[in-house]
Amino acid sequence: MTRFHSHLLAAAVALAGAGVALPAAAQFAKPEDAIKYRQAGMTIMATHFGSVAAMANGRIPFDAKSAADNAEIATIVSKLPFAGFVEGADKGQTKAEPKIWTEMDKFKDAATRMQEEMAKLNVAAKSGNLDSIKAAVGETGKRCKACHDTYRKE
Repeated sequence: MTRFHSHLLAAAVALAGAGVALPAAAQFAKPEDAIKYRQAGMTIMATHFGSVAAMANGRIPFDAKSAADNAEIATIVSKLPFAGFVEGADKGQTKAEPKIWTEMDKFKDAATRMQEEMAKLNVAAKSGNLDSIKAAVGETGKRCKACHDTYRKE
């Protein structure tokens, strides 16, 4: 892992720990802050997952170390955005469907299933086996898409 990735990973772990340590509502002074937080987390997760997916799909050359590093970051970050789905953060500059707040248990279940698939991708990426990574990318992508199809405005 490069020095940059080590620092990024350390920062992500620190943020994850902070997110667990504080009640979600206490983390955000305003609903807009929660929206920005979750959007930033989703962007980071999508960027790192996208790198692994691009390798799995042959759009960029496969690099086992890069795949493992990116999958690890995506897995850690996959836990962060969901702290930003707090009361009042359903209005504003967001693509979040309002039904998230009326179906919070279903939404959290969908998030958990995605995180479980992301963790499987992390294991597959660490193995360095491209066929395993391809399969895990496919399953993780399905979980991301299922949640977006249900809970994200286009």
